[in-house]
Amino acid sequence: MKAIRIHSHGGPEVMRFEEIDLPPPGPGEARIRHTAIALNFSDINVRRGGFYRKEPLPMPIILGNEAAGVVTALGPGVDGVATGDRVGYCGTGSNFWANTGAYAEERNVPADRLVKLPGSVTDQQAAATMLKGLTASSVVNRIFRPKPGDTVLIHAAASGVGLLLAQWSKHFGATVIGTVGSAEKAKIAREHGCDHTILYRETDFVPAVKAIVPGGVSAVFDGVGLDTFEKSLDCMAPFAMIVNYGNASGHVPPLDILKLSLKGSLSVNRPGVSTFLGEPARFRRLCAELFDAVASGILKTTAIRTYALADAAQAHRDAEAAKHAGPVVLLP
Repeated sequence: MKAIRIHSHGGPEVMRFEEIDLPPPGPGEARIRHTAIALNFSDINVRRGGFYRKEPLPMPIILGNEAAGVVTALGPGVDGVATGDRVGYCGTGSNFWANTGAYAEERNVPADRLVKLPGSVTDQQAAATMLKGLTASSVVNRIFRPKPGDTVLIHAAASGVGLLLAQWSKHFGATVIGTVGSAEKAKIAREHGCDHTILYRETDFVPAVKAIVPGGVSAVFDGVGLDTFEKSLDCMAPFAMIVNYGNASGHVPPLDILKLSLKGSLSVNRPGVSTFLGEPARFRRLCAELFDAVASGILKTTAIRTYALADAAQAHRDAEAAKHAGPVVLLP
């Protein structure tokens, strides 16, 4: 089979489309023939070598940790899934930068990390929404649930997670402000729940937010990190919360918590992906909630940008350049 591997960290040029051997599934494993593979910014971070771990990863490695497909073979001791089942997975139970391997035509995956896909969700939808949807769900359903009267600021509102956050926040009755990188992305963000959009490349978002809501926002949902986090504190109402769920522009610097007092008794939360992926039963339960939200129309399916798996390097270049709105899926 073929897979995208890297033999060293670096830019997209280190990604190679190579022929490799795949052993039979071992005990507790299922072999998946991938039909749709997610591109997440964590894949870019792993490729660059700038993720959370200090020790180097053993090379070569196959990138990616989220996909959908069909079960084609079972190892010893597997129950709960059968050959022919449509399934998805999002991580393999360890840290999201470890045990990667989704950028491949096939893969052996621990069977207890698989979730069966309902007929109402396509393979591409599943690959495009599991991690992003569970991230958004952790923010609005378990950390800060927007309500009528709240105003929420969402950075990168046209990103895969941003569009889901905007829709959920609007569904709960909040006013939604989104920062975006272009007029095209502003249009897409407004179509998915944003009441106001700010072109952050042309306008300083702090005074722009204050012009919309002089008293400050109730919450900030920030997947950008370094470029947006500290400035966002100046946009917040007293007792507001900022949720930093990603670091697309770099890690947030160390925070002097006295600032939170001086700026209005603010709160900070940093959700971790392992919290909602680490335990198989919880993962399946949260996926069921997510798929129900898609099926019920709470979350409108966003246009999915697709690339051939062989063109994964170009997909990474375009993602790093923020060229497209919404999720990206690789097709084997």
